[in-house]
Amino acid sequence: MWELIQANKRKSVFLFSGLFFVLAILGFIIGGAVEPGNGPYVGLLLAVVIAVFMGSVSYFAGDSIILAMAGATRVSHDIHPQLFNVVEEMKIAANFPVMPKVYIIPDTAPNAFATGKKPEDASIVVTAGLLSRLNRDELQGVVAHEMSHILNRDVLFMTMAGVMLGSIVFLSEVFLRSLWYSGGGRRFTGGRRGGKGSGQAQLVFLLLSIAFAILGPIVAQLLYFAISRKREYLADASAARLTRYPEGLASALEKISSSMFSYGDSTKKTSKVLAPMYIINPLHEKKLSLSSWTSTHPPTPFRIRILRSMMGGASYNDYQSAYEKMSGEKPGLIPSSELHRKESVSIRQPTAEKEPESRKKATFREAGDIIRAMSRFAFILCACGLKMKIPPDYKKSSISCPRCGRTNQIPRAQMAAMAAALGATEAVSGQEKTGLQKEQVLRYRRKTDGWETFACACGGNIQLSPLFKARFAYCPKCHAKIEIETAA
Repeated sequence: MWELIQANKRKSVFLFSGLFFVLAILGFIIGGAVEPGNGPYVGLLLAVVIAVFMGSVSYFAGDSIILAMAGATRVSHDIHPQLFNVVEEMKIAANFPVMPKVYIIPDTAPNAFATGKKPEDASIVVTAGLLSRLNRDELQGVVAHEMSHILNRDVLFMTMAGVMLGSIVFLSEVFLRSLWYSGGGRRFTGGRRGGKGSGQAQLVFLLLSIAFAILGPIVAQLLYFAISRKREYLADASAARLTRYPEGLASALEKISSSMFSYGDSTKKTSKVLAPMYIINPLHEKKLSLSSWTSTHPPTPFRIRILRSMMGGASYNDYQSAYEKMSGEKPGLIPSSELHRKESVSIRQPTAEKEPESRKKATFREAGDIIRAMSRFAFILCACGLKMKIPPDYKKSSISCPRCGRTNQIPRAQMAAMAAALGATEAVSGQEKTGLQKEQVLRYRRKTDGWETFACACGGNIQLSPLFKARFAYCPKCHAKIEIETAA
């Protein structure tokens, strides 16, 4: 793996230098079109300043900007325990130094991406729709794919390369629009001192700058797309190796892609900058007529076929053999040092059972429940069996069931009764339990195996998801430890 990361870094430096060279040449030629004397050098300096400034912003604040653009919210273990368990499993398998931060996007369209300059500050981001549609093996494949991007330093490079591409497009747009508003370039070529020779030199620069302003961004974008596609293949190969179950990722890609076609799902908060970071590009997936040259990701059906052709094992060699079998060409994705190791990675058996049809039909409702849980809704089960979802700004202490008319207490109003039942005279504050024995553990018996909300003695709401299987829960407000008894 170390050789793979080092080889990927070398390729990143080379390709990033190529994009920087295109930007520098563009600035040099545009400067010459504006002013033949010192203009080329001024244009070159301006291009470098723009690249350095945007690159610095993306390096030091890129994660925060991307997460804000996606509308992602950092969540705790209680919102989706299975997701945290899977991330922790893949952290161990990938030998990550720290546990990545976990974010959920309140969006019903299934998708995922990762951010992080290095493994120490990595973040895994998934949509609520992804969590509601995938089983454990499929979720494991997606998380492993995104962790592979961070481990291979793809996220940092793609962010920086995207900034460089944006700088090239920005310079080209500014120059071409200035030509349009200046009357076809008469301002650049007319009335300049320096004689006929100077005018001819400026005209040459003008023609070159127009051609390069049009072709430069296209060439840079094709290079950027080619880099993206190669890294997607490599992340797929790394994910298959980490999970030892290629079918998990293949099935996940199939579900994500089919949801975009069958249900018209498309990630709402996306853009041309953010879309290439997703495991499946939401802007390109539907455009089947697009050539592979103009796509940030390889065709999803082709990725699925490669993964499902890995019958002999889940190593890098097995992935490359499957690729060669499917495409008839050698990709050069994986360094020869890794291929020469000839390691044996056997494919494990699936851990998740086949989903019943009733489970598939409930996916949209479950995605909505995850989104509400992130927004701190309270889930109350009435005695008649109706589950009510109470928004966090609801001010009353009780609510009547719309089905049977029973009055149900809001969890916030239950704290006094709960505290009294436990013998507590004061609320829990910070890390200490005032009025409670330090060794005493609060207890709560579940009423249902679905989403459920109850109140701690301090008044903090605690939400239990359908996947919560742990023995203890912890109050997010006072950190009290609460023993959870399963529903009878």
